[in-house]
Amino acid sequence: MRQRSATTSTSSNRGGRTLVTAYRGSVATEHWAIGDVRVTKIVESEMRLPLEFLGELLPKSSRAEIDALRWLRPDYVDDGTTTWGFHSFLIETSRSKIVIDTAVGNSKPRAAEIFNMLDTAYLDNFRKVWEPDDVDVVVCTHMHADHVGWNTRLDGGKWVPTFPNAAYHFVQTEYDYWKSVADLTETVGPVVDGATIFADSVQPIVEAGLANFIAPGAAITPEISVVPSHGHTPGHVSVLIQSKGQTAVITGDLMHNPCQIGHPDWSSTYDSHPDEAAVTRRAFLERFADTAAIVIGTHFGTPTGAHVRRDGSSFRLVPLQ
Repeated sequence: MRQRSATTSTSSNRGGRTLVTAYRGSVATEHWAIGDVRVTKIVESEMRLPLEFLGELLPKSSRAEIDALRWLRPDYVDDGTTTWGFHSFLIETSRSKIVIDTAVGNSKPRAAEIFNMLDTAYLDNFRKVWEPDDVDVVVCTHMHADHVGWNTRLDGGKWVPTFPNAAYHFVQTEYDYWKSVADLTETVGPVVDGATIFADSVQPIVEAGLANFIAPGAAITPEISVVPSHGHTPGHVSVLIQSKGQTAVITGDLMHNPCQIGHPDWSSTYDSHPDEAAVTRRAFLERFADTAAIVIGTHFGTPTGAHVRRDGSSFRLVPLQ
């Protein structure tokens, strides 16, 4: 179910490129019921970016090929722009309250201006659904800046857990990789800030004794499990939800934009293993195409939940209404 809320827009020039930003109100905008499980999207920010951004993000893509995917319009591509979102997903089962990914976070120094020293209403949005103290589990699909940021918040000059009563589930392979980056004080790529992110958004969780290290494929609850979707990062996972014969899956960064559904071979500039990511993405689409499964794209703008359908030798997205 989708809720439309008031939208305010701003624009700014970053690195010579104008970013048109549309924030869709201050409440969660989509909810899904999967059997007895309820999923709620929490918006940190949603925006429209110029299509030139996709050329930078997806180097194999072309404007003509994107324009040819008519099913992208008007929800995901329109007037030379594409939608983008930074979100968390709140999963409520009969016994657990689980947060999937924690977006960018406030007050965090980052190399990318779009992430740097934000001041958003994320926690206000979150509290319209749950209190942070009520969260039982946090799952991070991977450890890039826009998926672990609200693991912590700034309190008296110190980074403390945002969800102090939760077990934070980190995939062991993913954690080990980023810890090695932090130990070498390296920055992996111009935007990733590996050591900085580890220091302010991961290490405080470990020091607080809240980290729980899991394997890809691990069950979080009887209804929720993490499934390997490697390629974007070494230990990347997606999140599978199954209840009463119904299914949904939260992608993480297995794909960043719906156009990758039409072109699964379009890997991201920020995929650590682009060829592996492309193979993983196609296998994912083959698995869920033409089924009743709800695919929830972590960075897809509203509508974020959709079905995947076969489209000749490729695939297309059909948004939920």
